[in-house]
Amino acid sequence: MLLKRNHGDEHPYWPAGPFKIRLPFIHYRWELAETVQGMVMFVVGMAMIPLLQKYLGLPYDVALAYVVICGIGFMLPNLLGVPFVPGWITPAIPVVLLFIGGFEPGPDAIKALVALQLMVTAVFLFMGVTRLGSKLVNAIPNSIKAGILLGAGIAAITGEISEGGRAYNTPISLGLGALITAFVLFSLSFRDWVETHRWAKTIAGYGMVPGMLIAMAIGWGVGEYKLPEVEFGISSPNFTAIWDYLPFTIGMPGIDLMIAAIPTAIIAYIIAFGDIIVGQSLLSRVDHLRPDEKIEVDVDRVHLVTGLRNLMHSFFAPYPGLAGPLFTGAMATIAERYRYGRSAMDTIYSGAGIFWIVGFIALFVLPLITLFKPVLPIALSITLLITGYLCIAVAVEQIDNATSMGVAGLMGVVLAVHGAAWGLGTGLVLYFLIEYRAKKNIQPEEPIHVEENAASVD
Repeated sequence: MLLKRNHGDEHPYWPAGPFKIRLPFIHYRWELAETVQGMVMFVVGMAMIPLLQKYLGLPYDVALAYVVICGIGFMLPNLLGVPFVPGWITPAIPVVLLFIGGFEPGPDAIKALVALQLMVTAVFLFMGVTRLGSKLVNAIPNSIKAGILLGAGIAAITGEISEGGRAYNTPISLGLGALITAFVLFSLSFRDWVETHRWAKTIAGYGMVPGMLIAMAIGWGVGEYKLPEVEFGISSPNFTAIWDYLPFTIGMPGIDLMIAAIPTAIIAYIIAFGDIIVGQSLLSRVDHLRPDEKIEVDVDRVHLVTGLRNLMHSFFAPYPGLAGPLFTGAMATIAERYRYGRSAMDTIYSGAGIFWIVGFIALFVLPLITLFKPVLPIALSITLLITGYLCIAVAVEQIDNATSMGVAGLMGVVLAVHGAAWGLGTGLVLYFLIEYRAKKNIQPEEPIHVEENAASVD
């Protein structure tokens, strides 16, 4: 029997130290819409497999085992009291690939990624335990934050559309799929249709799913991707061979690698903290429309859970995507459906929780795995292209004058081309050389005027 929530209260939970445990069928009901989304969107999680094979040198079945471990991590935040749909630190992926791309695939690259993930773990846990997270990020100049986002956005998009990139090699399916996904997620015209047409509201409720399915169908139809060879049964992630690719076997990274990973870890953390702010914003937009539930977003708890997920990855599945607090596309979709009342979604935890529980189950359903296996690059590419758009849009929102834009733009280009250390160093030098002014200086610079209705992060 479900534990019931009184009107206006926080949803029931079992207290466990800094965490609040909630389980399906005990604390919340099963949600059909998120079941459908999870059965398709799990392919985004599987889309990490090509990167694991290319950059770490993993066989397919071992990479699948990595993805299963990541799936466990995806379920943890909701279980422990975080009302977000978690994901990777997606905008940091191009920066991470620049870092590990300098190492030979195999033990060297794995050690480098373990070093990076341990540094990310240390940052998150330190900020969560000391509660210094928001204070530190707020102290970073907006131009530096914007430069990080611009660099990540530029790297994400250029990596896809440049020669040899996935979108470059399969432009029809990925081009149309990305455009359709962007239209559903961000278009002001489509947002107007959602308010007046039921069919548009239904499509919007499935977020990135329509664009991805259309891209996959086009890819098969025009021959850009092989047709699937569907098999039946249960998938077989290779948890035995996985030990040959973990630090227990290949050895832990040295201090030199740990130090080399620090700039990339700092950038990943700043991007991830931005995701936390985006998640809070998405929930605040709908929270006042649902007086029946009080939603608690504890930033310290988000830090702790994200740190624990990165720690798990460090030892059992070092991951180029790292472990991030928010899957923005899925969170925006679920928050939008949540606004329509308790009959649509009983609690934010039922929507956010069921999404990745179904996604985890789907990793063992061999017909789904084999159906989507040929088109895994589509899921990763659309995710990165949409993320690149979001990074650039959010970066511009950080800037209020031309000098800051110049610093951010130059920093972003250097970061995208030469990696985190050079990008961060360039940004700091430019900030103090060009932008920094003593507090006694009087005249503020003329602001940049941005058109209303600029693209938003949802």
